Amino acid sequence: MDINRLFSDKRTGIQYHSSDRKSDARSEYQRDFDRVIFSTAFRRLQNKTQVFPLPGSVFVHNRLTHSLEVASVGRSLGSEIGNYIATAYASDLTESNKDLFCHSLYNVISTACLCHDIGNPAFGHSGEDAIASYFSRNASQLKEKFSTKQWCDFINFEGNANAIHILTQKQNGKSDGGIMLTYSTLASIAKYPCESIARDKDLLLRKKFGFFQSEKNIFRDIAQEMSIIIEQDEPLCYVRHPFVWIVEVADDICYNIIDMEDAQRLGFINAQVCEELLEQIITEIQGNNKWNRVKKKLDSIDDKNDRISFLRAVSIGALISRSVELYKHNFEEILKGSLQISIFDLIEKECKAIRTIKEFSKTHIYNHRSVVEIENAGYNVMYELLDHFIPPIIKTENERLEYEKKAIKLIPKQFLYEDSSDYEKVLGIIDFVSGMTDNYATDLYRKIKGIDIGMTL
Repeated sequence: MDINRLFSDKRTGIQYHSSDRKSDARSEYQRDFDRVIFSTAFRRLQNKTQVFPLPGSVFVHNRLTHSLEVASVGRSLGSEIGNYIATAYASDLTESNKDLFCHSLYNVISTACLCHDIGNPAFGHSGEDAIASYFSRNASQLKEKFSTKQWCDFINFEGNANAIHILTQKQNGKSDGGIMLTYSTLASIAKYPCESIARDKDLLLRKKFGFFQSEKNIFRDIAQEMSIIIEQDEPLCYVRHPFVWIVEVADDICYNIIDMEDAQRLGFINAQVCEELLEQIITEIQGNNKWNRVKKKLDSIDDKNDRISFLRAVSIGALISRSVELYKHNFEEILKGSLQISIFDLIEKECKAIRTIKEFSKTHIYNHRSVVEIENAGYNVMYELLDHFIPPIIKTENERLEYEKKAIKLIPKQFLYEDSSDYEKVLGIIDFVSGMTDNYATDLYRKIKGIDIGMTL
């Protein structure tokens, strides 16, 4: 990839002339950050499950607080990496691009981190599973209405692809181009830059997929503008934009460490066990001398939650430092599109503690009864909502039964595409359901099932 084309301030939707923004002191990439922060889709993350049931007497992370923390880590990574690239590749860079790496990369990365989960439905990954399995389980009634590629989008529904969709789509009656972010920010969240039919679980870049058929042409434009290398045209696959690796490792660092901290606060795991695991990370990455200095500070803290918070902060700092080193070391491969292992997995190869934490979390956190209960409940809620709205939406108005016409009346106008293809109609329903918060989805489910009956204003 051309190192001088990794940034682009081109936006989806209407393009404004620079003179329209002459009084705005913000850079284009700072404006991206603000657009995401003030967006409805981002605000809804405050009531979407990260891992643990919401709400509760003990505060745990939701999708919004997780995204804010990932953005903080991403900003630190972007700052260090940007300064490195501006210096190490000074002879290859134009003056404007040196400035962008020094002063804008961290803005791009932090914004991409903010919206990396914006396409995830309610109830965590069980919400994704519910959407995908709804179509698989109803293939005999639905499959023939869509092309092979469109059907593949539905039966493999993916929050990553849905993020691009949410950020770029023109909803009925709303502005063209969605949130109208820059191409740099959009490219930075495309972990799996391929269409759904190209999925391959054995390949890092195709383990999932990154854009629906509805955004295929938008992604082509982004890739062409930024010189992203195309692997093949049919089915369409690209290599990752170099900024993706930074966003990905920021996310990996946060959820691997912070999910464990949440589990300790909830009493799922013992505080001493949590301390020992975090100690291993610090010692393995930064050595015994670093740990000895940390231990002196730790010995002055009595509160168990504060002790874990301190160790969490030091652990994240250690992982940020090592991630920067590995990104620098592999930057040439990243630029060529030939790296086939994530930065966090590179750390895991040399840090036994990471492997231990992953195994421990799978056993004691992600399979804890309360987590499994909310996943089961969330799956059923999301599935039933889709089953209430999709059958009527693909019928004509004359074909709909009376109760189906009532169901359509519950769908907000911006999600209704009555004069469009079946694919676009169903995408509208998925937009509606996947955008719901945990509470809203549960409340609507209870009402349409007759569990709660009464007027809500």
